[in-house]
Amino acid sequence: MNQPSAEVNHRKAFILGIQHLLAMYSGAVAVPLLIGTALHFSSTQMTYLVSIDIFMCGLATFLQLARNRYFGIGLPVILGCAIQAVEPLKMIGHEYSIGTMYGSIIVAGIFVFLIAGQFAKIRKLFPPVVTGSLITVIGLTLIPIAVQNLGGGTVASKSFGSLPNIAVGGITILIILAIQFWGKGFIRSIAVLIGLIGGTIVASFMGMVSLKPVTQAAWFHVPQPFYFGMPRFALSPSLTMIIIALVSMVESTGVFFALGNLLDRDIQKEDLKKGYRAEGLAVILGGIFNTFPYTTFSQNVGLLELSGIRTKRPIYWAACLLMLMGLLPKIGALATIIPTPVLGGAMLVMFSMISVQGIRMLLKVDFTDERNTLIVAISVGAGLGVSVYPTIFQALPQSLQLFLGNGIVIASVCAIGLNLLLKRPKFRNRE
Repeated sequence: MNQPSAEVNHRKAFILGIQHLLAMYSGAVAVPLLIGTALHFSSTQMTYLVSIDIFMCGLATFLQLARNRYFGIGLPVILGCAIQAVEPLKMIGHEYSIGTMYGSIIVAGIFVFLIAGQFAKIRKLFPPVVTGSLITVIGLTLIPIAVQNLGGGTVASKSFGSLPNIAVGGITILIILAIQFWGKGFIRSIAVLIGLIGGTIVASFMGMVSLKPVTQAAWFHVPQPFYFGMPRFALSPSLTMIIIALVSMVESTGVFFALGNLLDRDIQKEDLKKGYRAEGLAVILGGIFNTFPYTTFSQNVGLLELSGIRTKRPIYWAACLLMLMGLLPKIGALATIIPTPVLGGAMLVMFSMISVQGIRMLLKVDFTDERNTLIVAISVGAGLGVSVYPTIFQALPQSLQLFLGNGIVIASVCAIGLNLLLKRPKFRNRE
């Protein structure tokens, strides 16, 4: 296991920041692309949407990094668009209006900011048996996304799972593993970046890389509040987005504890409160600048584990680069030329590392106590089951489906509930 690293100089931090950026970029731009396409945005509107989204990812990350007395958890985290918000926002945009969609995002952000202090009290509900189960599920639920990307991204496509896709994805994995095994020092810490570059070079010789996105992108872009018009507010859409915000808070809690374990730092109630507040502010700004809800990205946790560099300086650079890419779309378009199978190969390594970290936490749990075995078995099983078949709750009201259709939420509910039910005397004594 890599030991916590000392601070790196700015040159190395810049390169590491690029690695973090590339690891999260596809996830960051997926949300605006999916929603913009579904709502039939014009090419000009789509250009704005993607550019401002990237810019706001950087700004939201700064809010979380810059710890102060009011907000910011101060951990090496990157914020990006919450993928679970896609379907609800598409529904609101279709049934109400674009203004209502952004109004509901603003309401959800205010809600997160206001309840941050109360929600932070859940810290006492996360002993190692709960946290380990949750982090394991976070990693395992991400792995199918990595495999889908490795196959080509779109399952319905005729080229999905083709030999070229599998080959470049596999080569990317092999490059990362080779650097991890035989690389030393700083080279080893940027194994994923080298894998992405190497995989893209190989893919270019196979005709899988196009520079068209770069040539078509604009040179400069200025963020503009309320680009799509003033927000509108309605009860049902606002409640829907509040539910999505709660789901994001549960996921972020797992990421915060995973980072705390990685950095050997005890995450306290005050840390969680400031972390939630930063996310609330990011969501509010997303509504104002007409982007989307932001949440802590879990894929970068695996990258911290792989690189062994766990300081905030590379993340600051990643945030700066994101904001620059949002202002200069041509630069931002460079990251889009990486083929999906190459990204999938890198993701498979990173997401698997998150699961391994959860398993390491579970190794500290006393499994001679059968109650711990039951807690882990049921919470992990239920979480993965719902992730594969989220429609199992289709008979329930829509609001409950939004909440319960998330495997990470189900794993959290099961682990916390069973821990309270089965181990209540010990829990009380410890508190």
